[in-house]
Amino acid sequence: MKQYTVTGMSCAACSARVEKAVSKVDGVTSCSVSLLTNSMGVEGSATDAQIVEAVEQAGYGASPKGAATESENDKANNSLEQLKAAQDALVDRETPKLRNRLIASLIFLVVLMYFSMGHMMWGWPLPEFFDGNHVAMGLLQLLLTVAVMVINQKFFISGFKGLIHGAPNMDTLVALGSAASFGYSVYALFAMTAAQVNGDMDAVMSYMHEFYFESAAMILALITVGKMLEAHSKGKTTDALKSLMQLAPKTATVVRDGVEQEISVDAVKKGDIFVVRPGENIPVDGEIIDGTTAVNESALTGESIPVDKQPKDAVSAATVNQSGFIKCRATRVGEDTTLSQIIQMVSDAAATKAPIAKIADRVSGVFVPAVITIAIITIIAWLIAGETVGFALARGISVLVISCPCALGLATPVAIMVGNGKGAKSGILFKTAASLEATGRTQIVALDKTGTITSGEPKVTDIVPDETFFEETGNHAGALLAIAASVEAKSEHPLAKAIMERAKTDEIAVAEVTDFSAVVGNGLTAILAGKMIKAGNLAFVSKFVKVSDDMRAKAVEFSKEGKTPLFFAADDRLCGIIAVADTIKEDSPEAVRQLKNMGIRVVMLTGDNEQTANAIGKQAGVDEVIAGVLPDGKEAVIRKLKKQGRVAMVGDGINDAPALTRADMGIAIGAGSDVAIDAADVVLMKSRLIDVPAAVRLSRATLTNIHENLFWAFFYNVIGIPLAAGLWYPLLGWKLNPMFGAAAMSLSSFCVVTNALRLNLCRVYDPKHDRKATPDRKNKTNKPNESEEKSMTKTMNIEGMMCGHCEARVKKALEALDAVSEAAVSHESGTAVVTLSSDISDEKLKETVEAEDYKVTSIQ
Repeated sequence: MKQYTVTGMSCAACSARVEKAVSKVDGVTSCSVSLLTNSMGVEGSATDAQIVEAVEQAGYGASPKGAATESENDKANNSLEQLKAAQDALVDRETPKLRNRLIASLIFLVVLMYFSMGHMMWGWPLPEFFDGNHVAMGLLQLLLTVAVMVINQKFFISGFKGLIHGAPNMDTLVALGSAASFGYSVYALFAMTAAQVNGDMDAVMSYMHEFYFESAAMILALITVGKMLEAHSKGKTTDALKSLMQLAPKTATVVRDGVEQEISVDAVKKGDIFVVRPGENIPVDGEIIDGTTAVNESALTGESIPVDKQPKDAVSAATVNQSGFIKCRATRVGEDTTLSQIIQMVSDAAATKAPIAKIADRVSGVFVPAVITIAIITIIAWLIAGETVGFALARGISVLVISCPCALGLATPVAIMVGNGKGAKSGILFKTAASLEATGRTQIVALDKTGTITSGEPKVTDIVPDETFFEETGNHAGALLAIAASVEAKSEHPLAKAIMERAKTDEIAVAEVTDFSAVVGNGLTAILAGKMIKAGNLAFVSKFVKVSDDMRAKAVEFSKEGKTPLFFAADDRLCGIIAVADTIKEDSPEAVRQLKNMGIRVVMLTGDNEQTANAIGKQAGVDEVIAGVLPDGKEAVIRKLKKQGRVAMVGDGINDAPALTRADMGIAIGAGSDVAIDAADVVLMKSRLIDVPAAVRLSRATLTNIHENLFWAFFYNVIGIPLAAGLWYPLLGWKLNPMFGAAAMSLSSFCVVTNALRLNLCRVYDPKHDRKATPDRKNKTNKPNESEEKSMTKTMNIEGMMCGHCEARVKKALEALDAVSEAAVSHESGTAVVTLSSDISDEKLKETVEAEDYKVTSIQ
């Protein structure tokens, strides 16, 4: 997406006009204009020159935010300049200008109000020269009003420019209202001079009451007040983005030719060696090659507890080195650093539009012409009704100045910007405005097990030595761990690494083994101290030694708990069992509980066998477990779930990318693969599952805020315009002075922006106010559909399956059959529970499995 800075926009009608003009350019596939940040995002093949020309023809200005660069070094060299340009674009220059305009306006306005309303209504004294000299009073009011109009000439230039280009905006309404008041007052002044020449003093006095000079000036001053408050509040909405940009380090200490040099961070290249001392910011993303430390990553993740780092660990730009001296190799520089990507995500999200904003955009496109038409009809109607020109004009002017397209245009983008900023501070990144809106509407959350619900790193959970083997007294568990670690030391299997990690933690000595051999899918053999050691699953070890019923029962118990039992034997005797499991993350059960309390159905996807998967699912508290899912089968599962409601997929691996893309909302765990993060709509920087309900909570709060803003914007105009037009005057005697209309208009946008700022108070981790989501009308229930509930199941007893790969082969073969909707396969129990969507013969099922070289003994 190319981004541009747009100048000259004052309201939603302006942004709608620019968007419409650019969308017509050949090669533009999508265009989104943000009134909040005065920016525009364009996708397509159109050139910068074509885009800028289209904007200029629409009556506005545009310039590209930054040119794309080719090489990584070019990116590094230009990143700081681009960051400065981005920071510069967010600087609030409007508020000081508007403040100066307001002060100058008030100086003249106070004098004007004294002469007009002060003297005429309350009889305040005037200099002797003006005593009875009504023409002089009129001329003074004219001059003071002209001064205020010159100070606020921007309203007239922008307003009439838009009118000439056929795109009237809010400034047009203000300019027309003020100009109409001024024009009628000038007419009254000339009429007064004629009456005075003719000696008609009664007419002179009556014309004094026809002056609307104070209204013409007051309208401009009040709108300026509103604009200043709005500009100040809009500046606050980008505080989160500004604070992220301010985190970017400016210098780095690199080591070149053995000498430390302090250089600009732009000059750091990929592969450079840099050093960071305690208390310093890490300048670019890198990998530690020497030293240990604790790094405060709160700037990126919102997590205040420092993270311990050692060689080979990754570090990120803008995080703070707290304790040790470290030497690192640069891996990502310039705009490729994690910080730069976060800034880009937040910035891109602000430049996009949420689907809910389309209603306001459509209204904004016709709003100003409609208001001008209503104002003209109002004037004509009152004149026909027999009212004076002054009365009719006052009603028309009130209609012009009370109408506020700005509130409509700001209702969505300000809430999106504040919501995105709040998410970024909490380590929750929404890539687009649409993803921030849609996350809160999730009905089903599908969680990948490994690395999402669990830590993704197997750990030893239980050590059960066979007491008959270890006859001497002492630490039998330690002795069993020593045997296991010695034989597993040469294995690359993840379960072996878990045993080695436990041995290291318990400071167990590892002995050298000989004749090491790995039996694929079964276990290991090796010679240790003259004894033949065998390690593996029950089926493998029980071929060589007798396993007691107690030990078998223990193994079954471990399996039910989601653990993998590994058996170890020496010669012809069993040494014991070590259970290994991918342990569940501490926050996973609480995260699942919170999601369920929100009315969201939680489903766990895993390639594990059904027994292990159910054990993990029970610990986590999920609603449903779908086991035996092959890496390429997750996308198909998500497709089925989407028939039941809006689905969010949470994952971290490369094999999760298709499912993340297929889901209505893809949520990537931040510590996962780059492919998964690229495929996702939402990125969780902290890699904690508790951030999933937090993201839903923030999305719902933002959506509620948008609804409040839109309601206020529409309600204000629906109530205000009829009141200004004098609709209630014949019935209740209500009429609105144009000055009060201008005051109401100036406050409407301010109220919308201030309401959006309330999102900063949202407690994204507080579940106290959670409510269940409103059921989708198209999917009245989150439960599986009736056809699935009524489906028939068959249980197949199969021989020859030895491991998870065997399960996967059988599952894939069975699910390839049209009549089979799902197959839950377990090599431990030797069964396949097949769910059928239509009739199929037992012979066909048997033939399918035996084609994979397994034996079917019975089908029930």
